[in-house]
Parts: sequence; structure tokens; C-alpha cells
Amino acid sequence: MTLTDQAIEAMTVEERLSLIERVWDTLDAAPECIDIPLADERREELDRRLDQMEREGPDAGILWENLVARVKSGKA
Repeated sequence: MTLTDQAIEAMTVEERLSLIERVWDTLDAAPECIDIPLADERREELDRRLDQMEREGPDAGILWENLVARVKSGKA
């Protein structure tokens, strides 16, 4: 199937998000995706976050549900 830019732009936001999700799911099954290189900046950020988590411990974070509630309440 070939999708033109025009066909994609004609989709609703929900349809485009669904398309992205379907494409993303196909990547999970592709073994060559395992070796996708990370940009140096992203690798450095991931390393920084991992170091922070190891220093602070896993209990230093907050639950997703609590974060969503804080964002929705405007207190994040």
C-alpha cells in the first residue's frame, strides 16, 4: 500500500495516530531494529538518567497515575 502525503493529510488525527501505532508495532517484529544507533546526546541523557536512578533508588520516582494527576491539577 502506498500512502501519499495528500492521503495522510486528509486523515483525521485519530486515523494518523492509529497509522503511527500500526507502523510502530511492525518495527517491534523487525530484528534489524535492535541495532538502531542512538545519537550521542540521547545516549548521554539515558546514561545520566540511569546513573540518577541508581543513586536515588527506584523508590525515588513517582507513579505514573500520580504524575498524571499532578499535571492535570496544574501542580506539576
